[in-house]
Amino acid sequence: MPFLQINVGHLDRALRIVVGLLLVALAVKGTVGLWGYLGAVPLLTGVVGTCPLYSLFGLSTRTKPAQAPASRSST
Repeated sequence: MPFLQINVGHLDRALRIVVGLLLVALAVKGTVGLWGYLGAVPLLTGVVGTCPLYSLFGLSTRTKPAQAPASRSST
């Protein structure tokens, strides 16, 4: 299913997790309003590695894995 494929790269994931944790922590502490709980969205997408909006628009920040060279068979 292409909707559930990993499409978030390492740096993107790390930033999402940090920002999500920060927003949720600020909301729990009462520093920001209830909107801070929206930090759960980037936190979840960072942990899972899949962003539904990226899938919808065909985007990806994940690097493509290097492909092995095609094996040549000698005949």
